[in-house]
Amino acid sequence: MKIDADAIKQLAELLDETGLNEIEVADGDQAIRVSKGGSTVVAGAPTAAAPLSMPSDPTAPGQPNTSAPDNVAHAHPGAITSPMVGTAYMAQEPDKPAFVSKGDSVQAGDTLMIIEAMKVMNPIKAEKSGTVTQILAEDGQPIEFGDVLMVIE
Repeated sequence: MKIDADAIKQLAELLDETGLNEIEVADGDQAIRVSKGGSTVVAGAPTAAAPLSMPSDPTAPGQPNTSAPDNVAHAHPGAITSPMVGTAYMAQEPDKPAFVSKGDSVQAGDTLMIIEAMKVMNPIKAEKSGTVTQILAEDGQPIEFGDVLMVIE
């Protein structure tokens, strides 16, 4: 298997920029997963696949999943989209209150929810200050990359 060191470096930089703990990118039979605090893991079938390509702006959102409950929210400038595939959790623990509710004011950097991906809890933080006007994800719901989780205005 050929290891694409540049792709691994770009993923590691993306982790630092986004505050995520882990990220995985797949292309055909090949996948690269990079996680903080642990080790870098490269896994996949030994067959050759097309090289992975990274967006020119790693902070730009990917192609959103159009199956979200409110497709209008995808176009909203305050849409918070999922940076990964996983399970949404609205609170730190099942018996604790939700991080945010509809109508709450949030500040940039506030934790909005958690997405569990491969047993790693990844906080999703507000990119800007504002008011939570829509919450589209539900507690325990499977989430796809690009799904709109909530809207902040």
